[in-house]
Amino acid sequence: MNILFIGDIVGKPGRTALQNQLPNLKRQYQADLTIVNGENAAHGKGITKNIYQQILDWGADIVTLGNHAWDKREIFDFIDDAHQLVRPGNYPEGTPGTGLQFYKVGSKKVAVINIQGRTFMNPIDDPFTVVDHLIEKAKNETNVIFVDFHAEATSEKQAMGWYLDGKASVVVGTHTHIQTSDERILPNKTAYITDVGMTGPYNSILGVEKEAVIRKFKTGLPVRFDIPETDQTVLSGVVAKVDPKTGEGKNIKRILINDDHLNFE
Repeated sequence: MNILFIGDIVGKPGRTALQNQLPNLKRQYQADLTIVNGENAAHGKGITKNIYQQILDWGADIVTLGNHAWDKREIFDFIDDAHQLVRPGNYPEGTPGTGLQFYKVGSKKVAVINIQGRTFMNPIDDPFTVVDHLIEKAKNETNVIFVDFHAEATSEKQAMGWYLDGKASVVVGTHTHIQTSDERILPNKTAYITDVGMTGPYNSILGVEKEAVIRKFKTGLPVRFDIPETDQTVLSGVVAKVDPKTGEGKNIKRILINDDHLNFE
């Protein structure tokens, strides 16, 4: 089973890159399941119902979120009815939405879990305790389990990878928008990468106008972060091969397509 995951979609440039490239990527990697992180899809913060539906129409099967899940107020109106949308599962009990969704691939179910870190992030429930609960629930229905860990610190993401080695099929990190080159199969057969990277403006800093970010670092003063309107984009992702019988990760490859036409094979 091939699982294609596309990293954080940032604004209109990210959506355009996804729309243009996802069909070819699905064919190239013979994707059985496609997951997209959409927490920055609506002008860099949050997601709307229309954009959620667009991402599905373009070929995604599941959309994961992160700390910007609630930035567009309308999400409260549709998240409970969005059965292909997963928000961080370690928000307190009673929070709208769910941190676990199942998607059927042929005769096999795949569990998709979204969890959020706490280091340099809003302090919500312990991700390690919560992910154990979600995996236990998932294993009642399937042994193919995909985890999107949305976290700031690389150390926390590595800790989650090692913690879930042998418990999850695939663990990918999101949030920092910078693709890491440490993809590997861990000893107990979990496919892992610290951060998948982003899909959005290529000549930017984390998807926003670089001049504003530089000005903030130089002055220490508040600045407005805008997403540049550009046709120059980067698409970041991974494709992981999973044994559908055992749930073991077999291989994981990075995908990075930008204006220099890189694509890691």
